[in-house]
Amino acid sequence: MKNLLGVDVGTTSLKMTLFDECGAVLQSVTQDYLLEASGDRVEFEPERYWQIFSEALAQIAGEFEISAMAIDTQCETLIVADEKGNPLRKAIVWLDNRATQEAQEIEAHFGRQRIYEVTGQPEVTATWPACKLLWLRKNEPEVFAKVKKVFLLEDYLIYRLTGEFVTEKTLQSSTIYLDINKGIWWEEMLNYIGVDSKALPMLRNSGEKIGESQGIAVVLSAMDQVAGAIGAGVVCNGVVSEMTGTTMVIFVPCDQVPAYRPDSKIPCHLNYNGQYCLLSWTPTAGIALKWFKNNFCEGFDFKQLDAMAERISPGCDGLTFLPYLCGSVIPRYNPDARGAFLGLTMEHTRAHAVRSILEAVACMLKENLDYMGISCGEIRSMGGGATSDLWCQIKADLTGKRIVTLKNPEAACLGSAILAGAATGVYDSVESACKALVKTGKAYFPQDVGYEKVYQRFCALEDQFL
Repeated sequence: MKNLLGVDVGTTSLKMTLFDECGAVLQSVTQDYLLEASGDRVEFEPERYWQIFSEALAQIAGEFEISAMAIDTQCETLIVADEKGNPLRKAIVWLDNRATQEAQEIEAHFGRQRIYEVTGQPEVTATWPACKLLWLRKNEPEVFAKVKKVFLLEDYLIYRLTGEFVTEKTLQSSTIYLDINKGIWWEEMLNYIGVDSKALPMLRNSGEKIGESQGIAVVLSAMDQVAGAIGAGVVCNGVVSEMTGTTMVIFVPCDQVPAYRPDSKIPCHLNYNGQYCLLSWTPTAGIALKWFKNNFCEGFDFKQLDAMAERISPGCDGLTFLPYLCGSVIPRYNPDARGAFLGLTMEHTRAHAVRSILEAVACMLKENLDYMGISCGEIRSMGGGATSDLWCQIKADLTGKRIVTLKNPEAACLGSAILAGAATGVYDSVESACKALVKTGKAYFPQDVGYEKVYQRFCALEDQFL
């Protein structure tokens, strides 16, 4: 029996889960951490990423034999290093927005259409590593001059494990310096931002074994959303997933890069199999509920908030929440957008506020599905939001789609473990492994409870305030 380790390095926590080859969980470790945030800057010490990873690995390896591992991470967290791989400064986390001016410069130089047709990204934002690197060149020239290796987070951990300076293409597909049609670096963009392609890792495919560490085969995974989709069994067209965690992400597999549309903000990324996927995301989802809990319901846990909200009728007696605590992205890009409760009266309670948050996130899900033109009968639901029966039912009612949860809540870890197993011969293919290992949980069917007017009110308020 082979044991396969899936590692998911998220924005504020690392999750590491060991599975046997039948998909049973043998052990799981979670390590939380706090980012260093100040204004539009969000950073973290690269060595801390490695320490946190090493501590979790030692805990599991001390009890079990591990045959193979794969690590998925967020895409855009940037680590620059010298020739020996020693970081030259703190990691610039994907949430960091310091490079807004550089994003505008890149967009003005290349134009949105050209950038989309090469990279699949319809907008240029400060998030993308190309913008961060241009900012470094302009603002920290003494650091930039020493850069010999440019890592994203998965690359850095792989390098520390194996000494191999490699990367995989799904992770790089939002850098805006990868040509997702040809699967090669976009030299014209690199020349503009002043980065030599020799400073970038060797491009490989997801699911390739690239070395060993402590007798464990190390396999390239995929960016976190792709790994999560694999762990949810979303490996063919016609099945869609949504993840409600800190943010909300909708994942849709597709065969080709859609034609450019000036009015579209839907990014297209490379998928693990060399095909493509559409990703729609909102910067605020579960974090809005956590914010409300921490500041206005300190004595309650999330289950108690659910029970409280369940007593309130759909529509919250006219109360609507706009969940834009961190701006809005898709379908309405406005980084200056702010959240609000609208329609408050003396009759409203904090229970109304809680339910209005749940409904607002469900409205965002419907709005994004409609914007993407997605036709599907089932949505696989992941993340912390999937643990709430009430939230899942609200999503089903608002979207008119069947919402299905998963028995294994750590879909990204399972997806990475599947990639590790497929690369080392444990499974014939990723697809056959998904068929055997991915188990669905509860299903929530849409009910007619009068949400049409609620959604119309939500969209009308967006029109007014975004």
